[in-house]
Amino acid sequence: MRSIWNGAISFGLVSIPIKLVNATESHAISFRQIHTEDNGRIRYRKVCELEDREVSQGEIGKAYEDADGSIIPITDEDLSHLPIPTARTIDIVAFVPAERIDPLQMGAAYYLAAGGAPAAKPYTLLREALKRSNKIAIAKYALRGRERLGMLRVVGDAIAMHGLLWPDEVRSPEGVAPDTAVTIRDKELDLADALMDTLGEVDLEDLHDEYREALEEVIAAKASGEAPPETPEPAAGGKVLDLMAALENSVRAARESRGTPTSVEEAEVRPLRRGRAEPKETEGKKSTSTKKTAAAKKATPARKSTARTAEGTKKATSAKSTASTKSTGTGKGTATKKTTTKKTASRKRTA
Repeated sequence: MRSIWNGAISFGLVSIPIKLVNATESHAISFRQIHTEDNGRIRYRKVCELEDREVSQGEIGKAYEDADGSIIPITDEDLSHLPIPTARTIDIVAFVPAERIDPLQMGAAYYLAAGGAPAAKPYTLLREALKRSNKIAIAKYALRGRERLGMLRVVGDAIAMHGLLWPDEVRSPEGVAPDTAVTIRDKELDLADALMDTLGEVDLEDLHDEYREALEEVIAAKASGEAPPETPEPAAGGKVLDLMAALENSVRAARESRGTPTSVEEAEVRPLRRGRAEPKETEGKKSTSTKKTAAAKKATPARKSTARTAEGTKKATSAKSTASTKSTGTGKGTATKKTTTKKTASRKRTA
């Protein structure tokens, strides 16, 4: 990467020679302006209004136009005498938590490369100090003719610097938010939460510029003499009159695209009347079956008690017959015992 600025980081009494390189690059496709009748290039020429002639770059200087239209020339020598300590220095003025920086202030990003072997030790010291403190460095520096505000932070094993807008360059959001009184229902918030959960997170590495890819296809087709690909017609969208319906459709479409169940009710964002009625019916069925079971249990002990009573009666009868047999005689008693045994067995079977 080619450096665009050479200087030093001023870290207290420590000076770290560095080189400033761009941390980002643009992949946008640029176009030339042409004359549509013959495809001739349209160029801009720098012309002096007083002499009505084109001038070279070496003849062009800087000037400030005053409110009354007068021109005040400013030379490079004038700028070199400006009392700016940050002319070739990134002057660290404070260390603050990263949460103190409003993302609205952040601008262009640069990498700070160590300027030679002597800069390796202090460069590493500053990097490790930023890591351990979990803070960022606020610095001032001069670039392209003006003093700027910057933020230094650690990216991997390197130190990166983000250009920051001055606080007075960030506009207040006053008057931007709608001034109409709006009531947001809990159901709408629940559906919005369900949509956010369905969309979930994304790996930023998977995102790419689809417009640029489509534009490259068009250019390639035109270069080869083929017809450019046609863009499918977007789905006709009407006015959103029902916010709830729009949210439900959004959740359903997001789930279909991810192959998840499309029922909005499963997100538990709407009151399920049908789901509430079913437990009541189930409870009714359970109570009915409970009554039947209780009745059956009550009937069972009654049967058992009847059977026990019958057995007791049978035992008493057999005991009486046995006693009479004993008083009659041994032979007859034996015959009577057999008869009683048979009768008892048959009675048991009947019971």
